[in-house]
Amino acid sequence: MNKTDFEWHKAKNDENLQKHGVTFQEAVHAFYDDFRVIALAQKNSTELEKRYFCFGKDRNNNGVLTVSFTYRNKKIRIFGAGYWRKGKKLYDQRNNLQR
Repeated sequence: MNKTDFEWHKAKNDENLQKHGVTFQEAVHAFYDDFRVIALAQKNSTELEKRYFCFGKDRNNNGVLTVSFTYRNKKIRIFGAGYWRKGKKLYDQRNNLQR
């Protein structure tokens, strides 16, 4: 993956930074975690477009980011990102990590 494999709406990125303290540029790092977990976001998916969550470590390995995204036009389109307890819990369970 490289930077051109990702896209997002600028206003949504700005809103996410204000709301969750994370930019989508930072959220991209979760996808580079060798132990990342990808899960279908059933509640947010439609017949026309599946939505997913990526749970992966941030750039500095300080925490686990939860990133909401879809695949659109051969790119990963990010909708939201933040540090959420449920995401960390799932990441830890899938990777057999202790708290």
